Amino acid sequence: MKKSKTYFYMILLIVSVFQFSCNSYKGKPFPGMPQEIPGKVQCEFYDLGGEGVAYHDADSVNNGSGKLNPVNGNPLHEFRITEGVDISYTKSNGTDDNPYNDVMPDMNMLYVGWTEPGEWLKYSVNVIEAGEYNIGLMYTCNGDGGIEVLARDSVSSGVMPVPSTHKDADSVAWRQWHHWNKADILGKIHLKEGMQIITLKTVRNGNMNYDYLEFRRSDK
Repeated sequence: MKKSKTYFYMILLIVSVFQFSCNSYKGKPFPGMPQEIPGKVQCEFYDLGGEGVAYHDADSVNNGSGKLNPVNGNPLHEFRITEGVDISYTKSNGTDDNPYNDVMPDMNMLYVGWTEPGEWLKYSVNVIEAGEYNIGLMYTCNGDGGIEVLARDSVSSGVMPVPSTHKDADSVAWRQWHHWNKADILGKIHLKEGMQIITLKTVRNGNMNYDYLEFRRSDK
């Protein structure tokens, strides 16, 4: 019985990949396989395809990799360095492991930062089971923000408020972008089964860092 189910899901995935490859979207999964839902969608693993296809960024410079984080052979300093999406990683010694976190992040964790309203990122995902999903986010936000998640370019979560992680008690100005929190339920979205594209849009304020989106079934 277990083997039959395994074969069924393998065939379903092959069919989904074939259908997925036949649509007009030109992006491809990074780093080669779609991310799975339910589960975490790592924000730095947006699709391959470049500006206007897999992402839109306000400028063509990666303000993290190669700029804030110098080119010195450290792969964390050079991750996707030639692309416009701004990527950095969590650092110790009081930067991201500071006492003003609501949730302590893992160190050396890649994330998308320098976000601005109007920017977006696309992700190839494989939804294992159709249903209603809660959307969570591991993030920082210097001032209240807002994001939207789209599935198949037509189903929307609506604009989801992202609560500020600003702490007046922290006198180190630049560290206001490094107060981490995890929101378990920012909003909900209904997802169909199979391969599809989801889009993460920065809608309000920007000034947010995104580690991962998390999708959990809300109807079970």
